[in-house]
Amino acid sequence: MELACARQDTLTKPQGSLGRLEELSIQVVGITGQALPKIEHKVIITMVGDHGVTAEGVSAYPSEVTVQMVYNFLRGGAGINVLARHVGARVVVVDIGVAQELAPHPELVSRKVALGTGNMAHGPAMSREEAVQAIEVGIEVVERELARGMDIVGTGDMGIGNTTPSSAIVAALTGVPVAQVTGRGTGIGEEQLQHKVEVIERALTVNQPDPHDPLDVLAKVGGLEIGGITGVILGAAAHRIPVVIDGFISGAGALIAVRLAPQVRDYLIAAHRSVEAGHPLVLERLGLTPLFDLNLRLGEGTGAALGIFLVEAAVKTLTEMATFAGAGVAQALE
Repeated sequence: MELACARQDTLTKPQGSLGRLEELSIQVVGITGQALPKIEHKVIITMVGDHGVTAEGVSAYPSEVTVQMVYNFLRGGAGINVLARHVGARVVVVDIGVAQELAPHPELVSRKVALGTGNMAHGPAMSREEAVQAIEVGIEVVERELARGMDIVGTGDMGIGNTTPSSAIVAALTGVPVAQVTGRGTGIGEEQLQHKVEVIERALTVNQPDPHDPLDVLAKVGGLEIGGITGVILGAAAHRIPVVIDGFISGAGALIAVRLAPQVRDYLIAAHRSVEAGHPLVLERLGLTPLFDLNLRLGEGTGAALGIFLVEAAVKTLTEMATFAGAGVAQALE
């Protein structure tokens, strides 16, 4: 990283004039251990799972939309497909917990841990063993994609109702009141938002997740796709792959990952600040500054795709710009 910083100061520009792009390039050098890294193989891993808590009426959409969106991903028609094509990334769709069996598809990675989670308002969302298994699925998918070529990874999610467990995770791990970290998700109204807060508070009371045990929090009030995202982060960091995290759901997975292995934080790049109420707190607790704020709240990995675009641009400025000496350009006067 010191070498990369020194190189940035020799490039044909005023020192520091590319701002965050310079910082990003130096971070990627540190993550990869490569003085002149290349970002060619870009991957978005979109974890998909259902949530039993949707039975409490916390979402504007029925849970059937989860499986419908999986097929939309596989047809290439979703927002993440469009933005991934735009930045040259491949989308990996992982069924880690859809509540019904899906037809086999060559582009679908089937690693179902369970047919969705249990209703956390009445008991644990999953067993501790299932939580561990979900994380292991994320690690396994990273290993699979590394074999195909992967220089950077973005985290994505799909699962109707998944802002509810994400808010529960954030409240449990930070101790911040539920109302402060709970947003409108897919666009619910004020009355439904208050109901959502009450459901999460009930889930925390019923389950009593241990804030000092991130696996306990994930199991009791989390989601399978959130566990999968945690695994993607851990697996990618272990292989020195930069991880661009998407919005609130990915942030919840990142919180768990960093609680499990604090050194992982340095491998994370926050793509954006989501509209979801709890996301700024997540970024603050992770110590991450987002690259942009476009009022996004779609998920799927859409923000991560745009983040990968910026990271790639940052790396190219480090590796492809001419130096003052090489270009025969005079440097600043002493």
